[in-house]
Amino acid sequence: MVAQLSEVFADDWNFASGEELDGTEWFPKLQTHEGSAFARGIESGPDEAFDRARWAIIAGLNAAHRSVRVFTPYFIPDAALISALNAAAMRGVEVDIFLPQETDLPHVHWAAFAQLWQILEHGCRIWFSPGPFDHSKLMVVNEAWILFGSANWDTRSLRLNFEFNVEYYDVTLGAHLARLASDKRASAQELTLERVNGRSFPIKLRDGTARLFAPYL
Repeated sequence: MVAQLSEVFADDWNFASGEELDGTEWFPKLQTHEGSAFARGIESGPDEAFDRARWAIIAGLNAAHRSVRVFTPYFIPDAALISALNAAAMRGVEVDIFLPQETDLPHVHWAAFAQLWQILEHGCRIWFSPGPFDHSKLMVVNEAWILFGSANWDTRSLRLNFEFNVEYYDVTLGAHLARLASDKRASAQELTLERVNGRSFPIKLRDGTARLFAPYL
């Protein structure tokens, strides 16, 4: 993991500054330790690592057979991610998505509201966590497979930004994170389809207009 992170940093530094980092000063010999979990870094960006984070998320959703827990501050998934979420829920998987009640980008919140009905209709559950603003990006599948890092669930993050995430498989950590999700759910407010559909026309118009700019948010 350290070697992967170092390599990605060097590549990004070279892309941004034109300076090449090389030699033992930047890449010292690393000690080899074998842990109890499998992990790997997943870089993604608009160049040679295009769409990798998005593929990892879809793969995790397709492998889910018991539970999916998603934490993200910005949630504007594209059609493929929405389909994968809905397919998981429709085959009996518990799909819980945790979003912050308070947001630092209101227009992103509006755009998200314009499409939340698409997953609520098929059995996914959405929870708004009380403040302070939670910027966590985490996905836990079957209480065993974990994805965490810098990527949000939106087009800008998954297709345009340079991101780095960690794919981690460990049942002990997975169970611990699942318990944290349950604790957070106890204090969160569930968003219902009735509430989404009950928005006034001006609010729906505002949210729909924001949704038009989703690829850039």
